[in-house]
Amino acid sequence: MKKLSYFEKRDISNQKKIGSITANLPDFVYDFFIGIENNSSSLTRRNYAMDLNIFFDFLQEILHKNKSEITLQDLDKLKSTQIEQYLSYLSFYEAEGKVNKNGERGKARKLASIRSFFKYLFDHDLISSNVASKVPMPKLHSKGIIRLEQDEISRMMDALSSNNTFSKRQKAYNQNTFERDNAIVTLFLGTGIRISECVGLNLEDFDFSQNAFKVTRKGGNQTVLYFSNEVAEALKKWLKKRATLGLDPDENAMFISLQKKRISVRAVEDLVKKFAKEATPLKKISPHKLRSTFGTNLYRETNDIYIVADVLGHKDVNTTKKHYAAISEDMRKSVANKVKINTSKN
Repeated sequence: MKKLSYFEKRDISNQKKIGSITANLPDFVYDFFIGIENNSSSLTRRNYAMDLNIFFDFLQEILHKNKSEITLQDLDKLKSTQIEQYLSYLSFYEAEGKVNKNGERGKARKLASIRSFFKYLFDHDLISSNVASKVPMPKLHSKGIIRLEQDEISRMMDALSSNNTFSKRQKAYNQNTFERDNAIVTLFLGTGIRISECVGLNLEDFDFSQNAFKVTRKGGNQTVLYFSNEVAEALKKWLKKRATLGLDPDENAMFISLQKKRISVRAVEDLVKKFAKEATPLKKISPHKLRSTFGTNLYRETNDIYIVADVLGHKDVNTTKKHYAAISEDMRKSVANKVKINTSKN
């Protein structure tokens, strides 16, 4: 039997999550997920399911009926003002004994899920009007790119290797995982891959004769990327350490946890935050911020937004333009002292 890949296992997990959520919702909600299956990723559908579950919790409150009993007729009677009330509800709401809150981006994502759901129902003649389309998306304020500057990158790499500021117990742990952690951080900074792409890497995805590797992008598309000799050196040191761990011969994951299985997304997030905090305590650095660091540095070197978009796997170049904005800020700073006001002064 063929061994399932990390991404196939993730798709199965997402599908199970969708099934468990929709089991408590009306049947037409599950039909929606069947309808969009061929043009959406399992992760997108899982997020939709979680968002729709919150929406039906809200409807349960205003309609005074169990959410599994809500009908298409109930949805057809909704007014745009009630969708707006839902967005207000999202600011602070309680679920499973926990208070949740959403800012403008959280509300925008959840409204996008509702819009997609209502569009499906309207397009299939299940409701007479698409009330969700009448509600404008929340205005999103642009957020500056958070990235590491070169001196911060150096301090982070020093923290990986020196262990000076860690406790005795942490030092022992870090020494045991140094080659792996160093390889992961170096790969992020040298290629800009996403965390899911990193976790899903297998041994056979690498070709060191070409300094190339294969990544599985969002949506399942595969792309070959290239890395520098510096990245290659870090990866080879890790592979040498990996060979001493006594792993199951069938374990083909590139990066391994201390439990001798594929490292998790959470573990990668934690190790990046741990060492980044030593380098720059005022910035909250995640693997995605290391991706932003790579994107900005690549734009500095190439001055070509399309190359950056292609390497990062952005479908929309407007996403990549954030890196251009970051460079523009650097340029504005650099020219601040170029214009002289009083030329008579030396």
